[in-house]
Amino acid sequence: MTGGARTVGIKDVAREAGVSVGTVSNVINRPDQVSDETRRQVQGAISRLGYVRSEYARQLRAGSSRIMALLVLDMGNPFFVDLARGAERTARAAGLGVMVCNSDQDPREEADYLSLFAQQRVRGVLITPADPSGAGLGEFRRHGIPVVLVDRVAAGTDACSVSVDDVVGGSLAVRHLTAAGHRSIAYVSGPAHLQQIRDRREGALLALAEAGLPADALQEIPAERLDVAAGRDAGARLLGPAARPTAVFCANDLLALGVLQALYAAGVRVPDDMALVGYDDIEFAAAATVPLTSVRRPALTIGSLAADLLLQETGENARLHRHEHVILQPELVVRQSSLTR
Repeated sequence: MTGGARTVGIKDVAREAGVSVGTVSNVINRPDQVSDETRRQVQGAISRLGYVRSEYARQLRAGSSRIMALLVLDMGNPFFVDLARGAERTARAAGLGVMVCNSDQDPREEADYLSLFAQQRVRGVLITPADPSGAGLGEFRRHGIPVVLVDRVAAGTDACSVSVDDVVGGSLAVRHLTAAGHRSIAYVSGPAHLQQIRDRREGALLALAEAGLPADALQEIPAERLDVAAGRDAGARLLGPAARPTAVFCANDLLALGVLQALYAAGVRVPDDMALVGYDDIEFAAAATVPLTSVRRPALTIGSLAADLLLQETGENARLHRHEHVILQPELVVRQSSLTR
C-alpha cells in the first residue's frame, strides 16, 4: 500500500457499529446516556478500527484546550523535575495534561516556546521566566492565554505566581555558617539576570550583617550556568586564592555537587577544611559522598499550587478568580557537609 494510512473518523466507527454519529459521540462523551449493549457495540467498533478521538477537533468545538504548558529553566535539574511532577498530578486530577518544555535558561528558547504555545492555544502556561526583561511574556499575554509565574515573584504584573522567599533562604544558609564560626564565605552564584540568584545573595549579605561581618566577607564566584560542570569550574577557582574561604554557599545543589567534586579531587576535606551548603535540597543532596546541607524548597508543592491557580483561572468559575501571589518559606536541612567537629 502506498501513501499514508487514512485516518479513521467518527463516521467510520458509526458505520462499523451500525449506529448514528450522534450515538458514537454519546458513547465517547456521555456514556451514561447510552445503553450497555449499544456502548459495548460502539466500543467494539472503536477497538477494531483503532479509532482515536481528535483532541484538536474537540478543542475547536469546546473552545478550550485540555493541555497546560510548563516552561522551566532546566529539566536537567531534579528540582524542576519534581516541580513538573507536582503540576502534572494536579492537572491529571482535573482531566488535563501537561506539556513540559525546557528553555535551557535561554531567553530566545523561551520566546520560541511561547510562540508555539500561542499557536497551539494551550489552556494556560506555567513559566519560570528566563528573559529578565519580560518582553516576550508581555507579548504572549496579548493572546489572552492565562499565565502563572513559577519560582518567581510576579513583580509588575497581575499574573498569579508561586515562589519561595529566596532572601530568607540565603539568610538561612549563611546564618548557619556564621553560627558555626565561619568569617570568610564564598557564594557560588549563577546567571546574574536571574532574580532568584540575586535574592539569595541579598539574604547572604543580611546574615553577614546580623553577625557583625562586613559585606566583603562574602566572596562571590560567578557561574554562567546552574549545573554540576559549572560547579566544578567554580570549585577550581575557589582553590586559587591564597586566603581561601572556610565555607561555601552555592546558589543550587547542582553547583554544590560540582564544587564538592572539585574539592575532593584537590584533597580538600569537607567539612573539616571547608564547609559547604547548597540550595533546593534535591534528592541527590542527601546521597552525595558527603551528605549535603541544603536549603529546601518544596518543589512538588510549588508545581501543584501553580497548576491549581491556573485551573481556577480557566475553570467554570473563572469570573470569580482573583490573582494570588503565593510565597512559600524555605527550610534549612543540615547534614554532614557543614557540621563542625
